[in-house]
Amino acid sequence: MNRLIKIALREYLAYVRTPGFWLSILLLPVGISAYGLAPILMARSTPVPTLAVVDFSGRGLEPDIDKAVSARGPLGQPLARVVAAPGAPFTDPADAAARLKPSLAADGPLEAAAILRPSGDSVAIDFWSRNVSDRSVQGAVEEAVTSALRRERLRAAGVDPRVLASIDEVSPRLIEFSPKSGSGRVALKDRLPGIVGFAMGMLLWMVVLTGAGMLLNSIIEEKSSRILEVLMSSASVPEIMGGKILGVAAVTGTVLAFWLSIAAAVLTIRFPSVAGDLASILMTNGLWAYFGLYFIGGYLMFATLYVTIGAFCETTREAQTLLGPMMILMSVPLVFMSQALTRPDAPLLAGLAWFPPFTPFMMAARVATNPPLWQVAATAALMFAITGLELWVAIPAFKSGALATGRFDLRHFLRSLTVRGRD
Repeated sequence: MNRLIKIALREYLAYVRTPGFWLSILLLPVGISAYGLAPILMARSTPVPTLAVVDFSGRGLEPDIDKAVSARGPLGQPLARVVAAPGAPFTDPADAAARLKPSLAADGPLEAAAILRPSGDSVAIDFWSRNVSDRSVQGAVEEAVTSALRRERLRAAGVDPRVLASIDEVSPRLIEFSPKSGSGRVALKDRLPGIVGFAMGMLLWMVVLTGAGMLLNSIIEEKSSRILEVLMSSASVPEIMGGKILGVAAVTGTVLAFWLSIAAAVLTIRFPSVAGDLASILMTNGLWAYFGLYFIGGYLMFATLYVTIGAFCETTREAQTLLGPMMILMSVPLVFMSQALTRPDAPLLAGLAWFPPFTPFMMAARVATNPPLWQVAATAALMFAITGLELWVAIPAFKSGALATGRFDLRHFLRSLTVRGRD
């Protein structure tokens, strides 16, 4: 145990003493802020799109379209700005399309143009756009024309315009209730378990991904410089593997503890009620232990695998080719964890929780459903059983791979797995 701690401390200090470690800690909030602020900065730095409306329908729909696209969007910017059509007047829709087309070029004054023409007793919209990926302006134009046509039909049916105006202003007052809420009425506190579960699953995913890179680089570097052979002459394989896993866990834990402490302090100062709700949720029914169980088990399960793979690789490039399939497998929980925010009790999520590579992520995401204790115990037991099996196989495999030279050989790897059976 003493040698294991020494190896873990050596691994920890090897990272903590580097300038890159502290730069990563300092730059982490910059990356998070950029991720959150990028859409707002993009919206504010991008000019408001210009839209020309040419109405051949005879219904005077341009004011309705102008009102619809001028409304503020979710990022505070209007969808578009209605401008006069260059080259107007036009003789017919085909003439308008032909003459507006040059204005929609890359250096033209228009971003989009809506040409309205009669179609039976309705209206057809020929929508021209420079940006075919963004359909927000197109949708607003279609919705504005649809609403105007409905009002026209109602007026034709004899409905008083003042009645129509009062109908448009009617909006129900929605109050959300749930039997899962303590007070009956749904509040932010009732949604926090799902958000916390998703955040914990994502946190574990990032820790596993970061730890994998550190473990692989450490093993490959020490194998190529023969340091690993020296370590094996003075410490057992379990001590070396355990020390490296523990050391990298301490590195990632230091980064997480640093920024989680700052986040908790900011949240406590700025939003004390939310901080209190979070603390209450984590302490309710031992939820902090629930997260800790899957966090530790998930990290050990993947770290053991990465350490073993690293022992059989001579270069980082070779390790990356072996980890490619694993990374594809690990991308699957990301898709389903996001779905767990709205459907945490979906049968598919419950089923995926029994597949060990997905267990820690899926069980964290299912926290909002308050899964029964037997499921927690059974999935955790399965996860640790798989980890134990990995360790049982990994110890002889690591020893064989660490002493091997040359490129990865699948037959040599499989032969190393049979050593345990012959001992």
